[in-house]
Amino acid sequence: VRLENTAGRSAMMAASASGASARKSEEIADLIDLFSKTQYRAKEVTPRVERIEKRCLELFGRDYKFSVIHNSNGEVCGHYPRQIVYLEYESTEPNKESFESTVQISRLQDLVNRSKLARCRGRFVCPVILYNGKHVCRSSTLAGWGELYGRTGYNYIFSGGSDDTWAESEEVPDDDTVVRNGDSQLFDKVRGSDIKLLKYLSVRYICDLMVENKKVKFGLNVTSSEKVDKAQRYADFTLLSVPYPGCEFFKDYKDRDYTAEGLVFNWNQDFVDAPLTIPACFTKNLNIDWSEYQSWDLVQQTQNYLKLLLHIINSDDESGLLVHCISGWDRTPLFVSLLRLSLWADGAVHASLEPAEILYLTIIFFFCFNFLKHIVSEKFSVIRKQRCVYGSERQARLEAVREVFLAAYSSTVGLKSSSPGSSGAISGLLEQFARGVGLRGTNSIV
Repeated sequence: VRLENTAGRSAMMAASASGASARKSEEIADLIDLFSKTQYRAKEVTPRVERIEKRCLELFGRDYKFSVIHNSNGEVCGHYPRQIVYLEYESTEPNKESFESTVQISRLQDLVNRSKLARCRGRFVCPVILYNGKHVCRSSTLAGWGELYGRTGYNYIFSGGSDDTWAESEEVPDDDTVVRNGDSQLFDKVRGSDIKLLKYLSVRYICDLMVENKKVKFGLNVTSSEKVDKAQRYADFTLLSVPYPGCEFFKDYKDRDYTAEGLVFNWNQDFVDAPLTIPACFTKNLNIDWSEYQSWDLVQQTQNYLKLLLHIINSDDESGLLVHCISGWDRTPLFVSLLRLSLWADGAVHASLEPAEILYLTIIFFFCFNFLKHIVSEKFSVIRKQRCVYGSERQARLEAVREVFLAAYSSTVGLKSSSPGSSGAISGLLEQFARGVGLRGTNSIV
């Protein structure tokens, strides 16, 4: 009887685990399906989106105590979540009543409201990862005078006229001299607020992924960046220019059947004018020949930039990091996601989350997760010189995330070869998909 009871309990536990695994896989597939078809807008929320927002808050709450920056109808930023998580400190206690905030959230909310005009599309400096008490933040780049003064500015140009974020702003005056004479006072105000927010978050390092110094559209400077601020308002920060190709370049990646090896960006294009600029204190310990950066393929470039970011957040015990590109929604989330996943694989952040759960918090475009195979090495580990319960497990954890993603992506968006016959790269991805859905003999990955 005891054996039967034991066997029965084991069977029930296995069935429960299998059911939980299936639910998590369904969650990922549902998220990718929505992500691939719909652009998020805070003022257009459906029950499906509300369910996703609630799930994200629950996953953040597993390992952290957090406060919320309110963005109910997108009044702060139309493309940020309605409830923006501000991670305060690590804690796995389920009792939220014992939460003691370490920040004046009303002060933070005020800084956010005042600083949003400083950056493109209002995508202000937002803390997204808490690592050893330091914030890793993301944002867009600095807004130029064209956006600040324009009636519809940058949003109108880049969204085909469908975005009304700046609809109530002044029109561009006819006299260009009048505009430029007023620049200094206006920029002092909005960029001053941006700097106050950065300092409030203890950010010292700013990593700019733009390949341009300023983004130009139709002869108009629609964006700027900290590195070319004429008044040197950002002189108190350590600025790094690490140019990385934008999302349009990844069409080449897809056209090559998702093969990043050998894919090199054309640095000789007219609009590319931002050189690689990294302080010597960060380059001397990484054993990387940075002078060769224009010859790197996409794999090597991404690897080296990720090593740099990991080195930065480990070099200072007190200061945080801001990563941004132009709009802050292709290159920026790519590297933020890679940072989060790499740190998670070391057990340094989101320690209690399983592969499918950390994947839920980091869903971004395909390259990010296919690229995980290139960062499994301990060279990317932040704790490789210490003994850690995760040890060689790092590779297994990242491969598990990648397989869950490939399975969900294949069943929703699908892998499509650009050539008439399926290439070796596609075949390799399909093999990963087969393992992810259990069609090959392998250990459980969820």
